[in-house]
Amino acid sequence: MARIVGFDQHPAETLRVGKGFSLAAVDPASTPGYSGNKADGRLLLTEMDDELSQLQEKLFAESRFGGTKRILLILQAMDTAGKGGIVNHVMAAMNPQGVQFKAFKAPTDEEKSYDFLWRIEKEVPAAGMVGVFDRSHYEDVLIHRVHGWASPDEIKRRYVAINEFEARLSDSGTKVIKVMLHISGAEQKERLLARLDDPSKHWKYSRGDLDERAHWEDYMAAYQAAIDETSTPNAPWHVVPANKKWFARIAVQQLLLGALSDMLLEWPKAEFDVAAERELVARS
Repeated sequence: MARIVGFDQHPAETLRVGKGFSLAAVDPASTPGYSGNKADGRLLLTEMDDELSQLQEKLFAESRFGGTKRILLILQAMDTAGKGGIVNHVMAAMNPQGVQFKAFKAPTDEEKSYDFLWRIEKEVPAAGMVGVFDRSHYEDVLIHRVHGWASPDEIKRRYVAINEFEARLSDSGTKVIKVMLHISGAEQKERLLARLDDPSKHWKYSRGDLDERAHWEDYMAAYQAAIDETSTPNAPWHVVPANKKWFARIAVQQLLLGALSDMLLEWPKAEFDVAAERELVARS
C-alpha cells in the first residue's frame, strides 16, 4: 500500500515572501518543504481532494446563513507556467457552484475608459465563494512596466491602489491568496516547443508568447518590484517554484486547504426541530 508523503513544512511558510525576498534566489526546479517525489505528490493531491471539497462546501453553506467569508486565489505567471493546470487539477475537486472563475484578457475599449481596477472589482467573489483570477490587476503593473505603457509615477500609484483594494477585500471577509508560479526561461522554452510538437496543443501556442519571452529579464524585474510593493500582512505573496508541475499543484492545494482551515468553518445549525422533521419524513 502506498504511503502518503506530506509536507515537511507548510507552503504557507516556506513559499511566503518575507523581508529581503529575492526572486532571483528562488530555484524554479526546487520543491521547498516537500521531500517526496512526483508519484508521492500526485498521490497527495488526490488524497487531499475530499478534504478540500468538504471545506469548500462548509464555506458555501455558511454563506447561505449570513456568513461573509470567501477566498480569492490570484494566479500570476509567465506564459506556460501552469495556471490552467492548477485550475484543472486543484480546483476540479470543488463543487462548481461554489467557484467563481475569471480569466482576464487584454482590456476592452470600455474597460480602458475606466481606472484599471474597475473591471477587477466587478469580479471579486461573493460570500461563500472561492474566486480564482487567472491573471489579474497585476498585469497593470507588470506588462505596463515592461513595455512602458504607464509612467513610473503611474505604476507607483497603482501599487498603492492595489494595496488599498486588497485591504478592503480583507476587511470584508475575503482571504486573499496571491501566487506567482515561477518557472525558468529554459523550462518555458521546453514547454513552448512541446506545444509545437503536439498537434493537440497547437491551439495553445501564440506568437505573442515568444514576443513576451524576449523581455524575460524585464518581467523578472517587474515581478520583483510588484512583490516588494504589494506583499502585505493580509495579502502576502507566495512564490511557487513551478518547473515541476506536480509540485506547484500540491503547493497551491495546501495553500487553499490552510486558508480554509484557518477560517474555522462550521456547518450551519438546523433552525428547525430535526427529530420532528425526521418523523414527518419517515411517515411520508
